[in-house]
Amino acid sequence: MDKRQRTRVGLPVLLVLTGLVAMISVSPLADETDDAIQDVILTQIEAFANDDELAAWEQASAGIQRRFRSPETFLQMVRLVYPPVHRATAIRFRQRVPHDHFDIQVVRLQGPEGRLWDAYYRMVPAENGWKVGGVRLMPVDMGI
Repeated sequence: MDKRQRTRVGLPVLLVLTGLVAMISVSPLADETDDAIQDVILTQIEAFANDDELAAWEQASAGIQRRFRSPETFLQMVRLVYPPVHRATAIRFRQRVPHDHFDIQVVRLQGPEGRLWDAYYRMVPAENGWKVGGVRLMPVDMGI
């Protein structure tokens, strides 16, 4: 095998190895981000379940805090507008969709009445981790 043939064989192997190294180096970061985001959401849902307005408030972004101005007002809004979030009986994390300045974490919730909902959490980076920047609820279509 001459030098030219060895180079042709070596290049595809090099490209495959480079791709594997890139995948390995990205996966732990993605897992860490998933874990961090999921911890914030679980902490807030647990706080809602315990009516711990301060703990729930601490997981909210600065924008949410400016809008509602107090932990009491925030918890009252969640009670009235987001019962499946306030009193979730089952939680399952689904996909996370990264965007430029925020991520969307989809969470399947079962509300207190037993109905299933997909909660689209807008997660924003903050100085000390991730914060909840908003939630949009959509009922899960159970089909026929």
